[in-house]
Amino acid sequence: MNETFEFVLQKLPRPENFQQKLEGVTPSQIDQILNSDNINAQGFMALLSPAAKAGLENMAQAAREKTLRHFGRVIQLFTPLYISNHCLNHCLYCGFSARNQLKKRKLTLAEIKDEAKAISATGLRHILLLTGDSPGISSLDYIASAVRVLSGYFSSIGLEINALAAQEYQSLIEAGADSLTIYQETYDRPLYGLLHPAGPKRDFAFRLNAPQRGAEAGFRAVNVGPLLGLHSCPPYDVFATGIHADWLRRKYPHVEVGLSLPRIRPCLNPEDDQAFLPTPLNDAEFVQYMLALRLFLPMSSISISTREAAPMRDNLVKLGITRLSAGVCTAVGGHSGEQKDSPQFEISDPRSVEQMAAAIKNLGYQPVFKDWEPMTPCGQPEDRHV
Repeated sequence: MNETFEFVLQKLPRPENFQQKLEGVTPSQIDQILNSDNINAQGFMALLSPAAKAGLENMAQAAREKTLRHFGRVIQLFTPLYISNHCLNHCLYCGFSARNQLKKRKLTLAEIKDEAKAISATGLRHILLLTGDSPGISSLDYIASAVRVLSGYFSSIGLEINALAAQEYQSLIEAGADSLTIYQETYDRPLYGLLHPAGPKRDFAFRLNAPQRGAEAGFRAVNVGPLLGLHSCPPYDVFATGIHADWLRRKYPHVEVGLSLPRIRPCLNPEDDQAFLPTPLNDAEFVQYMLALRLFLPMSSISISTREAAPMRDNLVKLGITRLSAGVCTAVGGHSGEQKDSPQFEISDPRSVEQMAAAIKNLGYQPVFKDWEPMTPCGQPEDRHV
């Protein structure tokens, strides 16, 4: 690995200077940017400014046109599958934090198979596997075994797990995983340290460079994003995310680089913990940031999770998003059986896969349950339990 994004990040404006730059943008500059075919980094930054709020409708129309041009009227559906909530990290914003007194659980391979059966019965063929960061319990071999079980039921298996070395990612690709989602949470190194006081995730650089290691390991798709609400200047993290995605896209043109915009939600936390207070982010700001990303990166997928309420997600379908989760449960083993453990966070859109698909159709779009089929070495699709 030669140059890393850590080197690029150091050249970006510091958070303390970022808001000042945004306040210097004028409405006439926004008009010029929206009338241009290609938007550069400076234009992207301007679209995150207060001056761009007055042109939100024009941004929305431009984003809609670009999305239809590159993606058509389709929305890919997927769901997350939590297989373990054991975690060594002390993240101040996460319900699975090691600080929290919650029931720890790790699914057996048989239980993972039951979850796979329940999810695949909905018609979904794309899944996102999640674990806490606990290598001694959710080992690389365990995750690889889980992927092999899931490969009998799903065409695409994404991973949202702890940051790994390139050779470790390669072993999971060999097991059947094809995409990697890893959030930096915040690109502000000092704030990152405050939010991650202990645990393996505290290593800012190792996590920051994980998407690059995933691309070099051979994932066909890599997804990045911030956790909006952590930073007192949310546009800074959105800007850094967009630059990160653009850098990955240019450096690894064979990899699909996608974006996610999770917004912080309530979760289990010690009642006496005042070390972290989220920064509120209203809906208009959230939409502005999503539109800016779409206009800067017109060919990147954008995912919106069930952290957002149903009306918000429905409204965003026509404005630039391309992927939605459905039938979501953020507790371990929440798709099969009746046992409900503590969730990682509270979801805002509880609609089933069937309800989500119907809503997308009502909006004039096509829900897609599958758009990828891995090939065996001999060139034939894998056999699956469908």
